[in-house]
Amino acid sequence: MTPLHCTPLSALERKLLDHFYKQHGSRMRAASEGELWVARRGAIIAGLSLSAVAEGRWLTGLLVAPQWRNQGIAAQLLEVALAGRVGPTWLFCHPDLEAFYKRLGFTLACDLPEALASRLARYQRSKRLVAMARNQSSLTSKPGNNTSV
Repeated sequence: MTPLHCTPLSALERKLLDHFYKQHGSRMRAASEGELWVARRGAIIAGLSLSAVAEGRWLTGLLVAPQWRNQGIAAQLLEVALAGRVGPTWLFCHPDLEAFYKRLGFTLACDLPEALASRLARYQRSKRLVAMARNQSSLTSKPGNNTSV
């Protein structure tokens, strides 16, 4: 099997991630100001965007191609993308995905930077979403093994 390669995309490659999302029937788009990361096994099999917010980053667009799910690819891509970073990482997700993100070291977020709090309030007018965060301390522990209280 081809090894998994997790790498950032250059600005010139941005369209590759948009094409990946479209190919899998997703309405997601690569964040215009974000860092884009992909996992490849030859072709792109997963992607995500990280955008700077306050003292951390906002994770959007995490998608793994259906045939590659349940193999730890999202966890590997996220670990590489967040390696060596400090500060929290926030995300919004449908409540059905809460358990998935908890396994990746995220917890429900009580406090959000104003930019994200106002965006979440806007999104929640038409969608059921929860906010989650993964703090700096989670970066040194294994996903799902967060022992902080």
